[in-house]
Amino acid sequence: MSAEPAPAAAAAAPEQTPEPPAGSGEPAEHRALVLTGFGGYDKVKVQPRRGGGPRPGEVSVRVRACGLNFSDLLARQGLYDRLPPLPVCPGMECAGTVCALGDDVRDRQVGDKVMVLARSGLWQEVVNVPAGQTFLMPEGMSFEEGAALLVNYITAYMILFDFGNLRPNQSVLIHMAAGGVGTAAIQLCKTVENVTIFGTASASKHDSLKESGVAHPIDYRTMDYAEEVRKISPKGVDIVLDPLGGSDTSKAFHLLKPMGKLITYGVANVLTGQKKNLVAMAKTWWNQFSINALQLLQHNKAVCGYYLGSMEEEVELIRGVVAKLTNLYSQGKIKPKIDSVWPFDQVADAMRQMQEKKNIGKVILVPEAPKEESKKEEN
Repeated sequence: MSAEPAPAAAAAAPEQTPEPPAGSGEPAEHRALVLTGFGGYDKVKVQPRRGGGPRPGEVSVRVRACGLNFSDLLARQGLYDRLPPLPVCPGMECAGTVCALGDDVRDRQVGDKVMVLARSGLWQEVVNVPAGQTFLMPEGMSFEEGAALLVNYITAYMILFDFGNLRPNQSVLIHMAAGGVGTAAIQLCKTVENVTIFGTASASKHDSLKESGVAHPIDYRTMDYAEEVRKISPKGVDIVLDPLGGSDTSKAFHLLKPMGKLITYGVANVLTGQKKNLVAMAKTWWNQFSINALQLLQHNKAVCGYYLGSMEEEVELIRGVVAKLTNLYSQGKIKPKIDSVWPFDQVADAMRQMQEKKNIGKVILVPEAPKEESKKEEN
């Protein structure tokens, strides 16, 4: 993954739609979601944008669905340090159809259905992106599934297999197990024989988690999840996936068996309301886990940090992971779980759904309200 697509990153730049038909006299107009300031849900607005065609090495993609990620919620509050200057179009992933090719593009064709990965800039009806940031969708995949695959499944795969070295007969604790990364991680765990899954989520989501393969759902709101894990597995677990940060990272480390691995990949504890909460931020950072090399040696444990946003130069590595994921999809071993689909005009409701942790699976944005007939035809 390279840096965010240059024309798409700022959303206000004039290079974001393919050229209009000859003789139209002016660049085509399209709709984009734009972060106009830091704060509540109302800071993301639908705005018109004009632009030209793809540059050399780029393709234009008519966007059909976009993924909403936790980093987008952090970005809205001004807590995501890799966001370009405001006003900016958010969005790290989308899926759609290639509608124009720039010079020197040989491995894509107009009409290709693709998934797109970028640092930001993809919540638009049309985007121009480097061809290398697009991935062909597997046969039978819907646009909504395509927009739900890349960020969550790349993250879950690399955490579990590249860092976690997940093997048969091991145990895994997955926090926020009903969210996007959580559901991806559960499905990937099921591709390995006899893996025991512990998952934290509110009680209303436990039946769904059990159906998906979580042996031990734990209600983090009413129970001490560390105590609950110890009751079932006194020695702890082999792998902990930690998107929470703060004191929870320390709890995760102490839940590891000898030779266990903790992979931290987020700081969800800083997000407590619509707007930035300085108290929550201070508390999270004050309680942030710290350990030195000598202590690691004595404990026989590993601590790993993962951040997809810093992997943008690792193009071949990411493409290799996506190839494995699309193969697993084609085999029917993984399938993105869609919680809900929201048109651009309802982006505030979509963000609220995720921020209040009401979702089970992925929250998806689409340029227009879904129409059942057109979805059947196109997918």
